[in-house]
Amino acid sequence: MSDNLVLEAKSVSKFFGTITALQNVDLHLNKGEVLGVVGDNGAGKSTLMKVLSGLYKPSEGSLFFDKEKVTLNSPRDSQNLGLEMVYQDLALAGNLPIGDNIFLGREPTRKVGPFNFLDHKKRKQLTEEHLAKLKINVKSADQKVEELSGGQRQAVAIARATAFNAKIVLMDEPTAALAVKEVGKVLDLILNLKKLGVSVIVISHRMDDIFTVCDRVMALFQGTNFAQSELKNTSRDEVIGWIMGKKD
Repeated sequence: MSDNLVLEAKSVSKFFGTITALQNVDLHLNKGEVLGVVGDNGAGKSTLMKVLSGLYKPSEGSLFFDKEKVTLNSPRDSQNLGLEMVYQDLALAGNLPIGDNIFLGREPTRKVGPFNFLDHKKRKQLTEEHLAKLKINVKSADQKVEELSGGQRQAVAIARATAFNAKIVLMDEPTAALAVKEVGKVLDLILNLKKLGVSVIVISHRMDDIFTVCDRVMALFQGTNFAQSELKNTSRDEVIGWIMGKKD
């Protein structure tokens, strides 16, 4: 294992009554690495991400952040460790401006006497600085999310996930609902996160996405580890075979 290891799952299993969603799954992620997680529907991809993000507690197995064993009781616990999840439905408030969405629940405040007030000027400044850092282009930080394109909304969701010094970002099908011309912008954003030293896990059915941004790919099949490889040592056809449970 690398000295740059930031996240590790060891022998993680998840049971829902008599249903086994995950069985002895291992995963590791290094600093600044983009890992693709692939598998057919029901392979356990989303369940694994929910375990890593604290939404589900593993039935068996252990999680390690920065090589220290941790217990996650909620998504807040994973956020406090620097892990953020970007869900497929994005969970953005369309009627609110970009800045409000990025800082929702964690707004900057200013103190006036014994009272704390929202600091709208500071929020706009921080929003503009963060968007510029991630090279996200929008008309204004005050623009409402409902006015944005699908790709821009995905970018805002990623900006929200990384606004508080996230070390790891998990993305569930980040380009699934996007027009072709917008897919490249989101993939560029993922590569920019890598340049900034952020580790990323990408769940995707799109092989083009996996082979454009990922350093390594791992395949789940029926809730178990099936295969993994650095991208340079595999091919689209081989990875598609893994998804179907086939090895040469």
